Amino acid sequence: CSRCQRRHRGLPEAAEAQASRGPGRRGPGPGPDAGSLTKQAERTVATDWKKKLTPEQFYVTRQKGTEPPFSGIYLNNTEPGIYYCLCCNAPLFSSEKKYDSGTGWPSFSEAYGTCGRDESNTNIMRRPDNSLGSTRTEVICKQCDAHLGHVFDDGPAPSRQRFCINSLSLNFKRGSSR
Repeated sequence: CSRCQRRHRGLPEAAEAQASRGPGRRGPGPGPDAGSLTKQAERTVATDWKKKLTPEQFYVTRQKGTEPPFSGIYLNNTEPGIYYCLCCNAPLFSSEKKYDSGTGWPSFSEAYGTCGRDESNTNIMRRPDNSLGSTRTEVICKQCDAHLGHVFDDGPAPSRQRFCINSLSLNFKRGSSR
C-alpha cells in the first residue's frame, strides 16, 4: 500500500533490489518452480554454504538449529537499523519492531515490509514445524530458505506476533530503520 511504500522508502539500494525480486526469487534465472534439486546438487549447495558460514551459522540457518537462549549478539542490541538475512542479505526486520520478550532471543512484532497484516512484501515465509512433538510455525528467508526462527501468537498489540529469531541467522546494519 502507499503508506507502506512511503515508510520503507529509506531502504538501501542493494536491499531494495533484493526485495523487489518478489516472493521466492533468488536472483537471476529461473524461479522456484524450475524443478527440484538432485541429491548431488543438494550436497553441492550444502558444501557451498559450509564454506561461506561458520559451523554455528550453518547449523542454525541450513540445518534448522537454534542458538542457546541469551547467547545471541543481537539480543540486547538497541541501535536503529535493519536486520538482514546472514545468508543472502535480504532485509528481514527493522529495529523499530524489535522488543524484549524475555525469551532469550531477539524478538520482533512484524517483518520488514509488513503493511497491516499483509506480509506479501516481506522476505519471510512461514512453514508448519512439527519437529519437537508440538506444532510451531517456522520462519524462513523467502530468498534463500535460511531458517531464521519461529513466530508465535503471544506478542504485543496490535500484531500479537512474536518473531523469535536466532542472532546467528542475522546481520545488522546500523542506520535508518525505515
